[in-house]
Parts: sequence; structure tokens; C-alpha cells
Amino acid sequence: MRRAAALLLGVCLIWPAPAASAAERAPVGWASTGSGTTGGAGGRVWTVHTRAELKEALANDGDPTRPKVIRVVGAVNGHEADDGTLLGEQDYAPGYDLGRYMSCFGEDGADWSDTRFDHCKRQRQLRQTGSNKEKAQIQLTVPSNTTLVGAGRDARLLGVFLTVNTGSNIIVRNLHLEAPVDHFTGWSPDDGTRGSWNARFDAMTVITGRNIWIDHCTFTDGRFPDREAPLGFHGERVQRHDGLLDIEDGSDFVTVSDSRFENHDKAILIGSGDGRGDRDRGHLKVTFARNLFSDIVQRAPRVRFGQVHVVNNVHRGRAPLYALGVGVESAIFSERNVFRYPGGGPSLAVAAYGGAEFLDTGSWFNGRPARLNAVASALGLGSEVGWDPDDVYDHRALTSPAAIERYVLRHAGAGRPHGRP
Repeated sequence: MRRAAALLLGVCLIWPAPAASAAERAPVGWASTGSGTTGGAGGRVWTVHTRAELKEALANDGDPTRPKVIRVVGAVNGHEADDGTLLGEQDYAPGYDLGRYMSCFGEDGADWSDTRFDHCKRQRQLRQTGSNKEKAQIQLTVPSNTTLVGAGRDARLLGVFLTVNTGSNIIVRNLHLEAPVDHFTGWSPDDGTRGSWNARFDAMTVITGRNIWIDHCTFTDGRFPDREAPLGFHGERVQRHDGLLDIEDGSDFVTVSDSRFENHDKAILIGSGDGRGDRDRGHLKVTFARNLFSDIVQRAPRVRFGQVHVVNNVHRGRAPLYALGVGVESAIFSERNVFRYPGGGPSLAVAAYGGAEFLDTGSWFNGRPARLNAVASALGLGSEVGWDPDDVYDHRALTSPAAIERYVLRHAGAGRPHGRP
């Protein structure tokens, strides 16, 4: 393994590159373990420009798990019908109206009633059916043994709900993924102290996936930032986005590398829920290497269960609620990450959400040693995470904040050159 890693580190691939060379690269971190992650190398090569073509390529002539490389050219819109028209809220649920839906909770959003107004029962039904129709339209599932790669610098999935569902050996690379807008987001009065909106769709969700490599991608709200959403209850914006990337239900051996996560609230969630240890305990082995988190409010990532290695990532922008969330039974090994939140302190880097252990080595906050273990200790967290990445796979971490920032700002994200750390 060490010889293979040394050979990889000696290679410098500059984008744009042929599809074959993209398939030849190998991941670092957890995706390199077990059976490894090669995607669709050696299989049929598809080139797609539309949602219909992408859906056809994923089906792979009736043999979806047979190896294949799917090259995405330009923008693929999840709301694009087969005839090329773009579908919207009224196509999924004619007559649905957000304002009318909200009115059925009362002015303070405290309680739904079907009888508050004559339209309430109908609005509830329209929201449910519209949500299901939108999901059926925008969800595209990546099967096993697939490389899904953007061709060139401007390959984009717009409003696509990209999912992996029990798939394995999958590579997603060089794609700009714009998170879907949930036209039928639901209000939950009992969620939190004053209620909360709960959108349904992520930019990408991995459910019971194994050996997944997400590399050189950009995840963002894109054209539909939260600040432009309609006003909801209590003078706050309606939340129409869920996560950028969720990894759930016993998924394993996942690496997210050289990618960007930008301008989003709840970015990355690992684990299905505090009470889902039956599914997640012993799984959720994930590596985050050399990624940029820019203006992320929280969950970069938030972890439940699993063994998660975060190494050489850069976190910057407006002060967040927190960056790394230590959830129930999580074992986060943080290594040489850079945090830049002007005017903030290291406590922004770590938050405790039912977890007990967290270990950091060598991270920096605003140019100085972050001392995150002391921050974690003040939160009641110990440092016995029970594992060390060096015992599992070969990796080489950059050792200075300047080198990490220089590399990440140049190379992380879609359409950027593949470099040598």
C-alpha cells in the first residue's frame, strides 16, 4: 500500500484530462481500503448533456451495475422533463401556495388545523403529493461500479437529488452540484423552541453505500441562496434546502477529497440518527481530505457513530455556529486543519452533540495553534477516540497552514487542477 501511495503522490494530473486518466487516479483515506474504489474503470463510456440522457446512462442498457464511465457535459437540470421543458412548483402541484399553507398554522406557526380555513386540507394534500412528484423527478440514483465525472470546467448538476442506495465502488468527480430547492418544504411547530422548516432533498445522499469516492466537486446553493427565500414565521426565511452531503445507514469506506462546500447552513451529516446505532455502529468510516468549507453555518461535518478522519481541510468565512459536530459514539480524528473566522475563537471549531471523544493534532485557528483538545475538554469530551488513521491507510498530511491553504484554495472544487499535496 505504501508503494502505491508513493507512486500516487508522484503524479500530477492537470485538468482537463481524458476520462481514462481520471479513472486511473486512486483515492486516499477510507475509500482506498477494503476492496478499493475504482468506479467504472474499463467499462462503457457514456457522454450526457440532459437529465434524460443521464438517466439512460445510469441504467446502462438494463445492466446498471456493470462498469461504466458517465461524462457530464454542461448543465444537467433535475427539473428538465423528457421534452426539454423545465418543471416548477405548479407542474408538481397545481394550486399549491406557500402563503396559504402557512396560514393554516396560525400567525405564530404554533399549530396546524385542517379547519382553520377552507383551503387548509387541500393545501396539506397538495404539499404532500407535490413533494412526492418533485422527488420522483429530481432523484437520480448512482448504481455500483460507476464513475460519474464532469467533462471540462463547467459540468453541473442543477437541482438534482443525487443518491447512492446500497451501491458500491462509485466515483463522483469534477461536478458542480447545486442543492435542490424543495418547493414543498414542511413546517414542524414542535421542532426546536419555535418550530423549524424541514426540507427533503440533499445535493447528494449516500445510503448504505460502500467504497465511495467524491473528488474535486463543488457543493453549493448556487442560484437560490437562503437569503433570497420567502419570509416564513417569526420574520425568518423559509428553509428550502436540506444538506449538501449526507452519509447514512451503515455506509462505509468513503473519501471526500479536494472539494468545496460553500454558502450553506447544514452542510454534511454523517449518521442516520442518535437512535440508529443498529444500522450505523461499526460503520461510517469516512475521510475528509483537503476540502474547503466556506461560509458554512454548521455540520462541516456533524458526525454520529463511525470513525471519521478530517485532515488538511480549510474552514473560513463568517463565524459559524460550529464546524465539527461531535455526535453520539463518534470517533473524530482531526489532523492539521485550518480555521479562519475573523473575530472568533477556537470554540467555533468544535461542538458537542452527545458525543464523548474527540482528538485533534496540529490544527490552527486564525494563524495560531488551535488547541482544540482543550476546547473539547471544556465541552466534557475526552480524547480516547480509539483509532489512528496511520494504522489503517497511508496518507501524507501537509504540515503548515500556509501550505494547506495554498493547496486547498488552488485545487479544491470542480473545474480546478488536480495537484500533488
